[in-house]
Amino acid sequence: SDGGITCSCGKMVSVNKAAWDSSRQIEEIHKFNLEWLRECQRVLKPDGTIWISGTFHNIYSIGLALEILGYKILNNVTWFKTNSPPNLSCRYFTHSTETILWAGKNKKSRHFYNYNLMKELNHGKQMRDVWELPIINKSEKKHGNHPTQKPKRLLERIILSSTQSGDLILDPFNGSGTTGIVAKEKERNYIGIDIMSEYLDITTARYQDIY
Repeated sequence: SDGGITCSCGKMVSVNKAAWDSSRQIEEIHKFNLEWLRECQRVLKPDGTIWISGTFHNIYSIGLALEILGYKILNNVTWFKTNSPPNLSCRYFTHSTETILWAGKNKKSRHFYNYNLMKELNHGKQMRDVWELPIINKSEKKHGNHPTQKPKRLLERIILSSTQSGDLILDPFNGSGTTGIVAKEKERNYIGIDIMSEYLDITTARYQDIY
């Protein structure tokens, strides 16, 4: 959130999301990333893994923090957003990707990867680290708007590729609860955390609508 503009539904809108997303000094951002990633590493099971998505505004700090803390980076996935909005300023290439880092707890971790299922979903070929998926559709936001809500299809691939039925998934930035919704649908257990009560209200409404 830096006062810039973007395109949403064909209209010019502010990129500003909320106070929690306001621009800060890089030192402050990196300190925060180290703090929450250290806590995630503490509670992660020995062979558990973590997924973090982000744009260039934050993902490089995340990558460095993972290295400093001794995580084992497994993949650098590029999410190509097939229906990304146009760049209104016409001064840059259109932003149409997001980076997703997948990492194990440490260098000794023996992570789970559902190779056969991913190959099956990719029409019999090994799944690559570039995923062509559209951004979220309106139907997934009918219970409220979260500015960084991810599409269910993205979380489905993440969860099915790296967890098994009955596993426990923690999302320390619950948002509107997409991770939890998909976790329940795929028979995983879930814990979600968020500091914004209105986002938790959206999550509750989504659960009640389905279950």
